[in-house]
Amino acid sequence: IRAVTILVVFCPCALVLATPTAIMAAIGNATKHGFLVREGDALERLAGVTKIMFDKTGTLTYGTPKVIAQKSLLPEWIDTELYALCAAVEQFSEHPLGKAIVQSYQQMHGAIAQKAEQFQMWTGRGVSAQVSGVSVLAGNQKLLEEQQIFIPEAAQADIQAALQKGCTVIHMVADGKFAGYLVLSDTVRTESAGMIAQLKDLNVQPVLLTGDHENAVAAIASQLQMTEVHANCLPEDKMRWIADEQQKQESVCMMGDGVNDAPALKKADIGVAMGITGTEVSKDAADMILSDDNFATIIKAVANGRNVYRNIKNAILFLLSGNTAGILAVLYTSLMGLPVPFTPVHLLFINLLTD
Repeated sequence: IRAVTILVVFCPCALVLATPTAIMAAIGNATKHGFLVREGDALERLAGVTKIMFDKTGTLTYGTPKVIAQKSLLPEWIDTELYALCAAVEQFSEHPLGKAIVQSYQQMHGAIAQKAEQFQMWTGRGVSAQVSGVSVLAGNQKLLEEQQIFIPEAAQADIQAALQKGCTVIHMVADGKFAGYLVLSDTVRTESAGMIAQLKDLNVQPVLLTGDHENAVAAIASQLQMTEVHANCLPEDKMRWIADEQQKQESVCMMGDGVNDAPALKKADIGVAMGITGTEVSKDAADMILSDDNFATIIKAVANGRNVYRNIKNAILFLLSGNTAGILAVLYTSLMGLPVPFTPVHLLFINLLTD
């Protein structure tokens, strides 16, 4: 701070002109490489990141899982009818899994015939609505626990088998009774593994932070060789993990795409949202947006941030050294009674050249 203070006094051009120009050039360069930066300060914060926390669905994976199985446990509905009921209650959901269920149903069976009323999102848990006079819940294990709904023993083995394979299970509840479940399968982005490896090379530790079941998360983490994993996270849990790391003096970046990720994107030192698959809420909360959803971009973003601020610091050091040397030379020659080595014109020319 003292060095910059002296620089402002002796040569303000380095900060008034050179630094903003470097930052604006970096922002323009970032746009060419596929990531949008809201402000120059985001590049500085990204340059100092030591940990990047990732959501799973839609971030490390493509976020477009497909329904591969559906099972009704109530005699009044066959499997396809339960599927239709789930698609109806999910049609207003902003979560990637809800959108995937609706899209899969429409591809297989056409338009959704049933209407959902009194729709409600249970953040980090699932959704609920009234469909054809039936009170329907669709969500994860936490939602069942809160509603004190128990999974029949006949279904537990099949559900656990699906989770062990890395699939995601959506539980269905109708009028307070466990009605069945849907199984969705997602695939890891082709560039995710390479990106995780490159982050480690940059001394940035990747962390998987997701609301999915621990078995499903373990399958993804093993493919990507990620050692630090936190599963079954609600939005407030993600914020807590970020706060814990920040208290350890870690600079944290959060990457996500869903509504549930927005609080964590705001809490982190820098938030990065997916431009294509990301929701509008996550984009508004983020400091940077990957316009093409290409994970290789985040490597370029970190490198770009580090480069621009290394250049700025080097420029400040160079200008400060040059000005200090010139001042000392003038003082020395004055004290020794020697001719002045630099005229004001020479000093002006040197300053303009260095700026």
